[in-house]
Amino acid sequence: FLQRTSNWIKQNKKKSIVAFVLLVVYYFSLPRTLFEEPYSTVIESSDGELLAAQIAPDGQWRFPAKDSVPDKFKQCIVYFEDEHFRYHPGFNPVAMVKAIRQNQKAGKVVRGGSTLTQQVIRLSRKNKKRTYFEKFIEIVLATRLEFRHSKEKILELYAAHAPFGGNVVGLEMASWRYFGVQAHQLSWAESATL
Repeated sequence: FLQRTSNWIKQNKKKSIVAFVLLVVYYFSLPRTLFEEPYSTVIESSDGELLAAQIAPDGQWRFPAKDSVPDKFKQCIVYFEDEHFRYHPGFNPVAMVKAIRQNQKAGKVVRGGSTLTQQVIRLSRKNKKRTYFEKFIEIVLATRLEFRHSKEKILELYAAHAPFGGNVVGLEMASWRYFGVQAHQLSWAESATL
Protein backbone atom coordinates (compact mmCIF):
# COMPACT_ATOMS: atom_id res chain seq x y z
CA PHE A 1 0.00 0.00 0.00
CA LEU A 2 2.72 2.46 0.98
CA GLN A 3 4.73 1.66 -2.15
CA ARG A 4 1.68 2.21 -4.40
CA THR A 5 0.86 5.47 -2.63
CA SER A 6 4.44 6.67 -2.97
CA ASN A 7 4.47 5.82 -6.67
CA TRP A 8 1.16 7.61 -7.23
CA ILE A 9 2.47 10.75 -5.48
CA LYS A 10 5.63 10.72 -7.61
CA GLN A 11 3.61 10.30 -10.81
CA ASN A 12 1.00 12.92 -9.85
CA LYS A 13 2.94 15.71 -8.16
CA LYS A 14 0.49 18.51 -8.97
CA LYS A 15 -2.52 16.47 -7.83
CA SER A 16 -0.64 15.49 -4.67
CA ILE A 17 0.16 19.11 -3.86
CA VAL A 18 -3.46 20.17 -4.45
CA ALA A 19 -4.72 17.28 -2.30
CA PHE A 20 -2.27 18.18 0.48
CA VAL A 21 -3.27 21.86 0.42
CA LEU A 22 -6.98 20.96 0.50
CA LEU A 23 -6.38 18.60 3.42
CA VAL A 24 -4.54 21.33 5.36
CA VAL A 25 -7.30 23.87 4.64
CA TYR A 26 -9.92 21.32 5.72
CA TYR A 27 -8.05 20.54 8.93
CA PHE A 28 -7.75 24.21 9.93
CA SER A 29 -11.22 25.27 8.65
CA LEU A 30 -12.96 24.85 12.01
CA PRO A 31 -12.13 27.50 14.64
CA ARG A 32 -10.78 26.20 17.96
CA THR A 33 -13.58 27.94 19.84
CA LEU A 34 -16.98 27.83 18.17
CA PHE A 35 -18.86 30.04 20.62
CA GLU A 36 -17.57 33.12 22.42
CA GLU A 37 -20.87 34.56 23.63
CA PRO A 38 -21.06 35.87 27.20
CA TYR A 39 -23.05 34.00 29.82
CA SER A 40 -25.50 35.20 32.41
CA THR A 41 -24.27 35.53 35.96
CA VAL A 42 -25.90 32.73 37.95
CA ILE A 43 -26.03 32.25 41.72
CA GLU A 44 -27.16 28.86 42.98
CA SER A 45 -27.45 27.38 46.45
CA SER A 46 -25.24 24.46 47.47
CA ASP A 47 -28.04 22.05 46.53
CA GLY A 48 -28.41 23.56 43.03
CA GLU A 49 -31.43 25.79 43.61
CA LEU A 50 -31.39 28.98 41.54
CA LEU A 51 -31.09 31.98 43.84
CA ALA A 52 -30.47 34.77 41.32
CA ALA A 53 -29.40 35.41 37.74
CA GLN A 54 -28.36 38.45 35.74
CA ILE A 55 -28.82 38.77 31.99
CA ALA A 56 -25.68 38.43 29.82
CA PRO A 57 -24.10 41.63 28.43
CA ASP A 58 -25.51 40.87 24.96
CA GLY A 59 -29.10 40.90 26.29
CA GLN A 60 -29.54 37.13 26.17
CA TRP A 61 -30.44 34.78 28.99
CA ARG A 62 -27.70 32.20 28.49
CA PHE A 63 -26.63 30.00 31.41
CA PRO A 64 -23.23 28.32 31.37
CA ALA A 65 -23.39 24.88 29.80
CA LYS A 66 -23.41 21.76 31.93
CA ASP A 67 -21.03 18.91 31.20
CA SER A 68 -23.80 16.59 30.07
CA VAL A 69 -27.23 16.66 28.45
CA PRO A 70 -30.12 14.88 30.20
CA ASP A 71 -31.11 11.61 28.49
CA LYS A 72 -34.76 12.62 28.11
CA PHE A 73 -33.84 15.77 26.21
CA LYS A 74 -31.28 13.89 24.10
CA GLN A 75 -33.85 11.36 23.01
CA CYS A 76 -36.46 14.03 22.28
CA ILE A 77 -34.16 16.32 20.29
CA VAL A 78 -32.63 13.49 18.26
CA TYR A 79 -36.07 12.06 17.47
CA PHE A 80 -37.51 15.45 16.50
CA GLU A 81 -34.53 17.09 14.73
CA ASP A 82 -32.24 14.35 13.41
CA GLU A 83 -33.25 10.69 13.73
CA HIS A 84 -30.06 9.53 12.03
CA PHE A 85 -27.77 11.67 14.19
CA ARG A 86 -25.79 8.71 15.53
CA TYR A 87 -25.08 7.35 12.03
CA HIS A 88 -24.16 10.23 9.71
CA PRO A 89 -20.80 12.00 9.25
CA GLY A 90 -22.22 15.48 9.95
CA PHE A 91 -24.69 15.74 7.10
CA ASN A 92 -27.45 13.51 5.77
CA PRO A 93 -27.57 13.49 1.96
CA VAL A 94 -30.88 11.59 1.89
CA ALA A 95 -32.58 14.20 4.09
CA MET A 96 -31.10 17.00 1.99
CA VAL A 97 -32.42 15.51 -1.27
CA LYS A 98 -35.87 15.01 0.28
CA ALA A 99 -35.88 18.61 1.51
CA ILE A 100 -34.85 19.97 -1.90
CA ARG A 101 -37.62 17.97 -3.62
CA GLN A 102 -40.31 19.05 -1.15
CA ASN A 103 -39.21 22.69 -1.32
CA GLN A 104 -39.19 22.68 -5.13
CA LYS A 105 -42.61 21.03 -5.25
CA ALA A 106 -44.06 23.58 -2.80
CA GLY A 107 -42.31 26.52 -4.43
CA LYS A 108 -41.01 27.69 -1.05
CA VAL A 109 -39.02 26.36 1.90
CA VAL A 110 -41.22 23.93 3.79
CA ARG A 111 -38.56 21.54 5.07
CA GLY A 112 -34.92 21.73 6.06
CA GLY A 113 -32.37 19.00 5.60
CA SER A 114 -29.89 20.08 8.25
CA THR A 115 -28.55 17.71 10.86
CA LEU A 116 -27.97 18.66 14.48
CA THR A 117 -24.26 18.98 13.65
CA GLN A 118 -25.02 21.42 10.83
CA GLN A 119 -27.28 23.37 13.18
CA VAL A 120 -24.40 23.72 15.66
CA ILE A 121 -22.26 25.12 12.83
CA ARG A 122 -25.05 27.50 11.74
CA LEU A 123 -25.45 28.75 15.33
CA SER A 124 -21.70 29.29 15.66
CA ARG A 125 -21.64 31.24 12.38
CA LYS A 126 -24.40 33.57 13.66
CA ASN A 127 -27.09 32.32 11.29
CA LYS A 128 -25.56 33.68 8.08
CA LYS A 129 -27.80 34.14 5.05
CA ARG A 130 -29.23 30.85 3.76
CA THR A 131 -27.61 30.17 0.39
CA TYR A 132 -26.40 27.02 -1.35
CA PHE A 133 -22.81 28.16 -0.88
CA GLU A 134 -23.40 28.68 2.86
CA LYS A 135 -24.99 25.22 3.02
CA PHE A 136 -21.83 23.79 1.40
CA ILE A 137 -19.66 25.54 4.01
CA GLU A 138 -21.91 24.15 6.77
CA ILE A 139 -21.47 20.63 5.39
CA VAL A 140 -17.68 20.94 5.26
CA LEU A 141 -17.50 22.38 8.78
CA ALA A 142 -20.01 19.82 10.10
CA THR A 143 -17.86 16.93 8.89
CA ARG A 144 -14.86 18.60 10.49
CA LEU A 145 -16.79 19.02 13.76
CA GLU A 146 -17.63 15.31 13.67
CA PHE A 147 -13.90 14.51 13.47
CA ARG A 148 -13.07 16.84 16.35
CA HIS A 149 -15.84 15.98 18.81
CA SER A 150 -17.90 13.01 19.87
CA LYS A 151 -21.63 12.87 19.20
CA GLU A 152 -22.20 13.55 22.92
CA LYS A 153 -20.11 16.74 22.79
CA ILE A 154 -22.00 17.90 19.69
CA LEU A 155 -25.29 17.42 21.54
CA GLU A 156 -23.85 19.42 24.46
CA LEU A 157 -22.91 22.26 22.10
CA TYR A 158 -26.37 22.22 20.55
CA ALA A 159 -28.18 22.15 23.92
CA ALA A 160 -26.05 25.00 25.28
CA HIS A 161 -26.48 27.35 22.30
CA ALA A 162 -29.84 26.59 20.69
CA PRO A 163 -32.46 29.36 20.88
CA PHE A 164 -35.58 28.57 22.90
CA GLY A 165 -37.72 31.60 22.13
CA GLY A 166 -37.23 35.31 22.72
CA ASN A 167 -33.88 35.94 24.35
CA VAL A 168 -33.69 32.51 26.01
CA VAL A 169 -30.65 30.56 24.83
CA GLY A 170 -29.63 27.06 25.86
CA LEU A 171 -31.35 24.17 27.57
CA GLU A 172 -30.30 25.14 31.11
CA MET A 173 -31.83 28.60 30.85
CA ALA A 174 -34.93 27.32 29.05
CA SER A 175 -35.64 24.70 31.71
CA TRP A 176 -35.44 27.36 34.44
CA ARG A 177 -37.37 29.96 32.45
CA TYR A 178 -40.26 27.79 31.36
CA PHE A 179 -40.48 25.12 34.06
CA GLY A 180 -38.54 26.44 37.08
CA VAL A 181 -36.28 23.37 37.33
CA GLN A 182 -32.81 22.28 36.29
CA ALA A 183 -32.55 20.50 32.95
CA HIS A 184 -31.94 17.09 34.51
CA GLN A 185 -35.24 17.46 36.43
CA LEU A 186 -37.38 17.92 33.31
CA SER A 187 -40.16 15.39 32.72
CA TRP A 188 -40.64 13.64 29.39
CA ALA A 189 -43.40 16.09 28.47
CA GLU A 190 -41.27 19.11 29.40
CA SER A 191 -38.28 17.76 27.48
CA ALA A 192 -40.45 17.16 24.43
CA THR A 193 -41.93 20.66 24.70
CA LEU A 194 -38.48 22.27 24.69
